[in-house]
Amino acid sequence: MADPGSRPVTVSDVQQLVKRKDEIEAQIKAYYELLGQKGVGMTEPLVDAEDFPRGDIDIYEVRTARHNIICLQNDHKALMKQVEEALHQLHAREKEKRARDEAEALAEAMSQSQPQAFARVNAVTPGSPASISGLQVDDEIVEFGSVNINNFQNLQNIATVVQHSEG
Repeated sequence: MADPGSRPVTVSDVQQLVKRKDEIEAQIKAYYELLGQKGVGMTEPLVDAEDFPRGDIDIYEVRTARHNIICLQNDHKALMKQVEEALHQLHAREKEKRARDEAEALAEAMSQSQPQAFARVNAVTPGSPASISGLQVDDEIVEFGSVNINNFQNLQNIATVVQHSEG
């Protein structure tokens, strides 16, 4: 696997690490089986009661198997740390992506739910009905009677609504 800082961790990277972990575990198991066939484990003495090498086992083979098990267990521990870090990076990136997607979806939903303005107020005459109703300069008009963003063509549309609403 490449250095985690050089590029993002991928699922393929994690799968390769897990494959390597499985290989190491298989090797450890094979060495333990070898020790089991010899009738010794990792801690049994290799000398008899009189401190002579046991004659019923191949001392060199047992010591080599024990050494290889210890080395492989260290490699396994380091590899598991890499797997853990890779999974953390992978899930963190997915969490960030999900949060970003949710934020974009929320922003899109908010922009779609807010009505679009079709006009902006440039001036309000004091004492006019617009002034009395609280209309202010720079207010945006999103709907005026039946006129909205979908059917607005020009200010004549608003004048027509006002003429029909007099009184």
